[in-house]
Amino acid sequence: MDYTGSQSEKAVPAGELDRGHVGHTVSFQPNEFTVVFGKIAGIARTEAMVYLSLAGVSGGTHLKDEYDLAVTHPVYLQVDVISNAESTIKDLFGKVQENLRGSGHKGGEERTDRL
Repeated sequence: MDYTGSQSEKAVPAGELDRGHVGHTVSFQPNEFTVVFGKIAGIARTEAMVYLSLAGVSGGTHLKDEYDLAVTHPVYLQVDVISNAESTIKDLFGKVQENLRGSGHKGGEERTDRL
């Protein structure tokens, strides 16, 4: 199995997870046979490892709620739709401004309705 996340997720190295990610939904492949989906309940870290505790996962015979991952191990976080949309709008607005500057418009100084 080779899990690469979904379109609504972005890959980040486990070492980039911090307290701001607690409560976020995460998915990852801790070994070649298992894909894990859950909410981050806690994060602990050393220089080489990240220890994730997941909320609502334990209790079954095969379900663990703690995982040890190398800092370079990819984990997949749900994309923040609002932040992503805000970034996209800012990028598009910047491109429109560049296009208007490049085409000779000077913020209303030119008039095209002269008779």
